[in-house]
Amino acid sequence: MSFVIVINTCPDQKSARTIAENLVEANLAACVNIMPAGVSVYRWQGKIETETEHLLLIKTREDHYSKVETMIQKLHPYELPEIIAVPITSGSPEYLGWLSQNINH
Repeated sequence: MSFVIVINTCPDQKSARTIAENLVEANLAACVNIMPAGVSVYRWQGKIETETEHLLLIKTREDHYSKVETMIQKLHPYELPEIIAVPITSGSPEYLGWLSQNINH
C-alpha cells in the first residue's frame, strides 16, 4: 500500500479547516496538518503576487489522490489551487498502519 502527502495552500484559516475537516470526515485522509500562516510569492497572470496562505499537509493513500483532488477543487476558493502529491517513501510501521486504518479502503 502506497501513501502520499498532498500539499495544498489556502488563503485563510476557515477554508483550510473546511477542507481538512471534510477530507477526514470522508475518510479520504487520516490526518491533515494546517500550518500557521506563511507568505507565498508567486507569478499569477503575468504579475508577481505576495499573499499570506495556510499550508495543508494531507496524509492519504496514493489510490485516493483523485478523490482528494476532487474534494479540494469543490471546496477551495481559488481558481487554480495548488494540489500536488509527494510520495511517502518510508515511515514507521506503526504510523503507516495507523494511516491505513484511518483511510477508506
